[in-house]
Amino acid sequence: MRRRRGFVQAAILHLLKEDSMHGYQIMKELEVRSSGAYSASAGTVYPALQELLDKGLIELNSKTDKKIYFISEQGKKVLEEKQDDGNFWGEWKERMMWKNSVEFIQLKEAVDRWEKEVRHSMKQTRGKPEQVRELIAFIDGMTELLKKNGSK
Repeated sequence: MRRRRGFVQAAILHLLKEDSMHGYQIMKELEVRSSGAYSASAGTVYPALQELLDKGLIELNSKTDKKIYFISEQGKKVLEEKQDDGNFWGEWKERMMWKNSVEFIQLKEAVDRWEKEVRHSMKQTRGKPEQVRELIAFIDGMTELLKKNGSK
């Protein structure tokens, strides 16, 4: 499964709106902006940069030895359209701290166990239409419970 890099891409756009940077600078600045709660890896940042380049949201200055990235006009428009409340870096820090919390890690482990069991149950229902319908009903029921709890 491909990891989603949307929030990292948004952070990169915000950084490049402030100043042009090369990849290592971006990685270090993301860590600084999260007060150390996020440790950027090349395996996350460089694919995110490539996706942003492919979308035309950033550009590359090819006149230097290092690859220096800068935000394009299209990238600036995307940030303007998002119209965040001006507290992107506060939200960035909060999100990264949450992802490192004991509660988040426990929740993620529980979701991973759930996913493993759902996939196992799916395999067990192969060729058994009644069990398939029961599993779908169960999953739909759990989905509705989650929606109700999430709206509280």
